[in-house]
Amino acid sequence: MMKMSDGSLLGDPGDTPLSKKQGVKWQRPRLTRQAVMRCCLVKWILSSAAPQGSDTSDSELELSMVRHQPEGLEQLQAQTKFTKMELQSLYRGFKNECPSGLVDEDTFKLIYAQFFPQGDATTYAHFLFNAFDADGNGAICFEDFVVGLSILLRGTVQEKLKWAFNLYDINKDGYITKEEMLAIMKSIYDMMGRHTYPLLREDAPLEHVERFFQKMDRNQDGVVTIDEFLETCQKDENIMSSMQLFENVI
Repeated sequence: MMKMSDGSLLGDPGDTPLSKKQGVKWQRPRLTRQAVMRCCLVKWILSSAAPQGSDTSDSELELSMVRHQPEGLEQLQAQTKFTKMELQSLYRGFKNECPSGLVDEDTFKLIYAQFFPQGDATTYAHFLFNAFDADGNGAICFEDFVVGLSILLRGTVQEKLKWAFNLYDINKDGYITKEEMLAIMKSIYDMMGRHTYPLLREDAPLEHVERFFQKMDRNQDGVVTIDEFLETCQKDENIMSSMQLFENVI
C-alpha cells in the first residue's frame, strides 16, 4: 500500500513544518540517479531503451531515426541538467515508444494508468500533459519532454514552483482560481488518494484548497498570481520541504 500524507504537489500548509519535526533545515533534494528513476515518465521511457551499460556505445543521439528530429545533443545538455548518457538513454526509449518523435495525450493516460492501476489517472494525466504541451498543439516533442523533466527532477526551487503554477493555472490566464486548484487536487486524489494511509476524507481536497488560498491570496481578490504563489511558497517551510512530492506524481 502506498503511504503518502498528502495528494498535493506542494504539501499541506496546515501541517507542522518538516524542519520543526526533525530539527533540521530544509535542503533542496540532491541530484541523484535514484530520484530520476522514481519518475513514472522516466520509467516508461527507459523500459523501451537498450539495456543499461550500452550507453557508452553511442557517441551521439541517433537524430536521423525519426521524422521529428530533436535539437543537437550539446544544446539539450545546455538546456537541461541531464548528462549526455542520460539524454542518450531517454532518447532511445522515446524513439522506441514514439517513432514519430511526438507523444500525445492518450499516451500520457496509458502511462499513468500503468503506474497507478488502483485509481483513475485519466484526469491527472490530462492536466499533466497540458503542462508539458507548452504551445498547446496537442503533441510533445522530445526537447519539450526532457526540458520539462529536467525542471521537475533537477530544477531550482523557483523553476519547480513556476512549473507547479503553470500546472494549476489550467486555462493559462496567469491566475490560479480555487476551482482550478481543486480540479488538480481532485485528480491527484482520484489517482492515488484512496490508497494513502491514513485514508483521506471526501472533503479533504476542498479543505486543502481553502487553506492554501488563505495563505496565498494576499489581497483577497479570489485568485492567486504568480508573484503571490512564489512569495508564499518560498516563505512556507512546510511547502518547501514537500517539493520532493513532485517525484511521487510525475
